[in-house]
Amino acid sequence: MTNLTYDQIFSKLVKSAYDGNLSEEIDRLQQEQDEQLNQYIHYATGKGDPERVVFKVKDCGFDCGCEEDGCQVSCLLEAIERDEQGRVVINGNTCTDCGQCVDECKYGCLVDKKEFIPLVEVLKDRKVPVFGIIAPAFIGQFGPDVTPGKMRAALKKLGFYGMVEVALFADILTFREALEFDSHVHKEGDFVITSMCCPMWVSMIKRVYRKMAFHITPSVSPMIACGRGVKKLHSEAKVVFIGPCIAKKAEAKEPDVKDAVDVVITFKELKQIFEATGIQPAEMPEDEKEHSSTGGRIYARTGGVSKAVADTLKRIRPDKPIQIKAVQAHGVKACRQMLQEALEGKITANFYEGMGCVGGCIGGPHVLIDAEEGRRWVDQYGEEASSLTPADNKYVLALLKSLGFAEIEDLFNEEKSKIFSRSLNEEKSLD
Repeated sequence: MTNLTYDQIFSKLVKSAYDGNLSEEIDRLQQEQDEQLNQYIHYATGKGDPERVVFKVKDCGFDCGCEEDGCQVSCLLEAIERDEQGRVVINGNTCTDCGQCVDECKYGCLVDKKEFIPLVEVLKDRKVPVFGIIAPAFIGQFGPDVTPGKMRAALKKLGFYGMVEVALFADILTFREALEFDSHVHKEGDFVITSMCCPMWVSMIKRVYRKMAFHITPSVSPMIACGRGVKKLHSEAKVVFIGPCIAKKAEAKEPDVKDAVDVVITFKELKQIFEATGIQPAEMPEDEKEHSSTGGRIYARTGGVSKAVADTLKRIRPDKPIQIKAVQAHGVKACRQMLQEALEGKITANFYEGMGCVGGCIGGPHVLIDAEEGRRWVDQYGEEASSLTPADNKYVLALLKSLGFAEIEDLFNEEKSKIFSRSLNEEKSLD
């Protein structure tokens, strides 16, 4: 049994890929003829079922305690099961590849597939522009001295053509959500459920609380919106999403949105990539370009979406008699409880926001700092923005025009806004 961890194997392979001797490194590692090591290499190089993200690589024993505190308890849809011998099995029919079990497993038995290695040659070749689109939760994750400009410079040194903050497209979706609310909420008792940011929240609605579908807004996530936006402006580009979430790897493969993002890597993986290649983001020169508003930047934490949409609604529909009264839940248990209460008619708000991780994206499984520190960084970055809402952000308005939206109301036009829309109505329910 190898004494190398999955993360250590990934780091070795990243370094060898950039050094141009990946095949030789794999051959050297495989000389040990260790089945566990081969499994690690297999998934670290992006192999395995192309539609799946989470894989079991070894048995953890029969008395690991997962039923009380671990992968089985963390699973949203009870996809972690036991076979007749008591071994953990992933039920592929119900697993959504959210990655919660990977984060909870204490024995390294479950891993999420890495997608970066096959991209290295494209980055080195530089013939195809590769854009890194980075989640709003990134601020502060790589140290206090790593500004957005330095992060952009570090990604360019890796071979990326450029970096786009997903917060910029969160701004655009804030407009859409405000318009959706304005269209659907007219009296007490009306409400909408935002479907944007969190793939775990979306899976919960699609699979378990299907009867709530009538209230779901049809917006894609900021990740998908950003990926599609980049590809509309640069048709030949590849897009790599960088964030704190394993579940985003699964979201990027969903049939109705898989056109947007080619590869997903996490903050943890990016840190390993920087270390393997000797790049120190804090020492990079500044390369500033981003112009997102406060609203887009605070999407990373619980309540951020609600505040962004509420502030924007007040800005564009100040005379609307019913403004947003929001309620949020974070963590799988709290999200399920909130949806169940709404299903039972215990309506306490007119805007429902859910985040699968405690704290929101800043509490994701592959963050590099704790959630409280992450929230402080996100709030500070939000306060530094030159505009509170996208309605006051000239850069967002200019971006919309370049994407073909002459007026804000065009975001509510079914034909024009396909780039930012999806439908959850064809998904099957498990209830």
